[in-house]
Amino acid sequence: MFISPTQPVPERRDADRVVAALRAAGEQTRLRALALLTEGELAVGELAQALGQSQPRVSRHLKLLTEAGLVERAPEGAWVFYRLPRAHTTERHLADATLSMLDPSDPVLARDVERLREIRAARDEAAAEYFERNAADWERVRALHLPEADIDSAVLAAAGEGPFELMVDVGVGQGRMIQLFADRVRRAEGFDTSRQMLAIARSSLGDLKSKAAVRFGDAYAPPVEAGAADLVTIHQVLHFLADPGRAIAEAARVLKRGGRLLIVDFAPHDLEFLREEHAHRRLGFSDAEIREWCGAAGIAQVKATTLAPEMRGALTVKIWAGDKS
Repeated sequence: MFISPTQPVPERRDADRVVAALRAAGEQTRLRALALLTEGELAVGELAQALGQSQPRVSRHLKLLTEAGLVERAPEGAWVFYRLPRAHTTERHLADATLSMLDPSDPVLARDVERLREIRAARDEAAAEYFERNAADWERVRALHLPEADIDSAVLAAAGEGPFELMVDVGVGQGRMIQLFADRVRRAEGFDTSRQMLAIARSSLGDLKSKAAVRFGDAYAPPVEAGAADLVTIHQVLHFLADPGRAIAEAARVLKRGGRLLIVDFAPHDLEFLREEHAHRRLGFSDAEIREWCGAAGIAQVKATTLAPEMRGALTVKIWAGDKS
């Protein structure tokens, strides 16, 4: 069919999209990459390591998958993250159908997943070592990448007046969030994977022993009963994690219906040294990204508060708050 220059070019038909997606998925390395992405979003370097192939080669495969709509590409600073499409597109349905036919016990696929878990374990260990090294001087380290403005009043406003029967703080650190909410909660529990941080938190919360407790625990497996809390805080934790969406889902699981989730983190930025020197995996988060993760976890009507920096080169702090439906 002839199309004149003034006529709009028709969109690719569904049949053409399916054929393009099938061609892209019909190669072993690309299929293995898709299978790995069911574990969550991954940086191109992580995929290359897990697949045991060079990064340029894996990048070429990912380019084909992206062009076919089977994966989404999300550049962030010097890194590029890849993930399965979030929208319920024809390509996502095809990817899900294809992946459902794979046998997870296949030796090649099982080896890929094992490598990925080793990569994540090494990254988590590096982050834990960073916390252990800096726990005693955390305030000085934190000052390197937080604005001077006091955000406490904004955090309290986003949480609401309370009172809260049970507050749970994910990644309790030095216990700052529990101290902040001490007058608004009847009980508070915090957990962290850094035992040195927990020791400091226990010391700093000494005056609150009657209502506050901290213990060892993982953001991916909170040591708290499901539906127990009416306030869960995740303060400056998500940017260290390999799977922030999973941590949000687990935090939501701990909340009772109508309970509030409060997330404090950074807006997107380009300070790459925070990855290199301070164990940050993500350089901030967009409102759309946080809202999507929250929506999938059953947290509705997420409100975002932006605290712009007062000095040049400082980071913008974001506060996201929403209730469990």
